[in-house]
Amino acid sequence: QPNAMGGREVGGLANMLAAHMDIENPEHRQWVQEFWDSPTICTEPGLKAIDLFDSMEQGKVKAVWIMATNPLVSMPNRGKITRALENCDFVVVSDCVEQNDTLALADVKLPATAWSEKEGTVTNSERSISRQRAFKAAPGGAKNDWQIICDVAQKMGYSEGFDFQTPHQIFVEHARLSGVNNFGDRDFDISALADLSLKDYQQLKPVQWPVNQRYPDGCKRLFTDGRFFTPSGKARFIPLHPELPQQQTCKDYPLILNSGRIRDQWHT
Repeated sequence: QPNAMGGREVGGLANMLAAHMDIENPEHRQWVQEFWDSPTICTEPGLKAIDLFDSMEQGKVKAVWIMATNPLVSMPNRGKITRALENCDFVVVSDCVEQNDTLALADVKLPATAWSEKEGTVTNSERSISRQRAFKAAPGGAKNDWQIICDVAQKMGYSEGFDFQTPHQIFVEHARLSGVNNFGDRDFDISALADLSLKDYQQLKPVQWPVNQRYPDGCKRLFTDGRFFTPSGKARFIPLHPELPQQQTCKDYPLILNSGRIRDQWHT
């Protein structure tokens, strides 16, 4: 998952704001809302993946836009996922293939680009931001995810905040947000890249965040000063209590079948 960290940085999880800010923190909400000049902002975490499909099956969620994943294959309990999508009034799927299990239940299919056709950055789990450069042109009417989102937003009347022309413009805005009221008390900070020119962005070499006034060239190792990003400034240790599996093998049932469809396995 070369961009799992990157997805969190931009607020790609339902339980956090962009730039690793906290939905349940009133100050963080105010900073993000003011930065984006947004008329409103969420005040509590959204639904995580399992809860989202539960709510769809119950008729509470009426529309869903699925991007870059195939939940009918990757999620546990395929029957439940099928019922949820069939019960959802409006299902949009963005994908780079013509057919798959989830696309078969889509009301609208949007052609997206594959990784070899995308420009941008990815961030790995050790905080390394790397430029990803396309080496193939997008086929047919396929567009990048950010372009599709901007097109839809503009059709909905939000032209001013979604008029990006390049990934570079999105990146420098993201870098600016990471530095808002950040005086070293939030871990994610790439504000030193907020003035990056298009040329420098194109030539960006891998760098580990934070990239700010204190660490202008990035930071390979955090916490060398003994200070942690917790309210107390101290590290948190969580004791573990290992337990054997509840289902044990025996003479009559000597085999364990592992189908791979477990709660937190998202690869297909």
